[in-house]
Amino acid sequence: MCLIGKSHVVWKNWWIRGILTLTMISLFFLIIYMGSFMLMLLVLGIQVKCFHEIITIGYRVYRSYELPWFRTLSWYFLLCVNYFFYGETVADYFATFVQREEQLQFLIRYHRFISFALYLAGFCMFVLSLVKKHYRLQFYMFAWTHVTLLITVTQSHLVIQNLFEGMIWFLVPISSVICNDITAYLFGFFFGRTPLIKLSPKKTWEGFIGGFFSTVVFGFIAAYILAKYQYFVCPIEYRSEINSFVTECEPSELFQLQTYSVPPLLKGVLRWDTVSLYPFQIHSIALSTFASLIGPFGGFFASGFKRAFKIKDFANTIPGHGGIMDRFDCQYLMATFVHVYITSFIRGPNPSKVLQQLLVLQPEQQLNIYKTLKSHLTEKGLLQPSLKL
Repeated sequence: MCLIGKSHVVWKNWWIRGILTLTMISLFFLIIYMGSFMLMLLVLGIQVKCFHEIITIGYRVYRSYELPWFRTLSWYFLLCVNYFFYGETVADYFATFVQREEQLQFLIRYHRFISFALYLAGFCMFVLSLVKKHYRLQFYMFAWTHVTLLITVTQSHLVIQNLFEGMIWFLVPISSVICNDITAYLFGFFFGRTPLIKLSPKKTWEGFIGGFFSTVVFGFIAAYILAKYQYFVCPIEYRSEINSFVTECEPSELFQLQTYSVPPLLKGVLRWDTVSLYPFQIHSIALSTFASLIGPFGGFFASGFKRAFKIKDFANTIPGHGGIMDRFDCQYLMATFVHVYITSFIRGPNPSKVLQQLLVLQPEQQLNIYKTLKSHLTEKGLLQPSLKL
């Protein structure tokens, strides 16, 4: 009877996790349909919730001390850091739009000074809140807040940076992590026998390996499907002539079919001499590999954190799944990798971004740049020399 009851609980938990997973995926598809800015709002909402869950753990651990201003300062620093990062994003990507709005020009021009002043105000408030006999504990909590900001705000900012490069750089990595999480769980549930790591006793080598192969195949197929559509591959740009944000472009070579020769070792198996692929599909293999081999270490890190404070989940927001942070512990690590990957291997000079920066310069500066560029193009033979009378 005991074994039957235990089996019933396991299957009940499996069904709860399955139904809620499908529900979350359906809502995610709906938000994708609503566009990039809704995805950005989703990322911001998840960031705030994850920050709340981690800070609440600190509050519960040290609540008996009744530290003054701890919660207030934690949320204040969250606002300060978000103001800094999102202000940098606006100034970087939407300079032309800001130039048209007089109210924003002052804020953007002195953005970093304002951000620093806001942080200094919080720093001074923390010093004034220090209480005798609790100094060490208060500095622990000060560090706790800043590490939490590093984990949540910085990583979510990188997610949004990836979104600006094109929705595909957001969807393929995040869906690869989701695929790996689901398939590793299923392989581990049905075939798991060998424990993988002591921090997560339920993780098995069978699940880890099964998740890896499933994720690589999934990422390759997802990249092929999404690379066909401008909606997913075009970066978000501000068009000054229509005063609007658009995701329309001529897809780069990364998202155009290319013909590749099949390696000799595979010709006998596939019986093909050439194959047509989107170059992004090759990059998707690197993204999926990271999602399945390194991404889970974000989950292991979270498991170690929870064991350190003797808690099962970060929160009970989602039945059967724990808190929001329990679902996104791997996603934050993945976001950092994607941003580093783009800046290291993908991103080149962005003409649209350079043009936006030129348009906000003073007329004299624009004229000097024009003369320099014209002289340079003339020397290279791309322009005919002007006739001097």
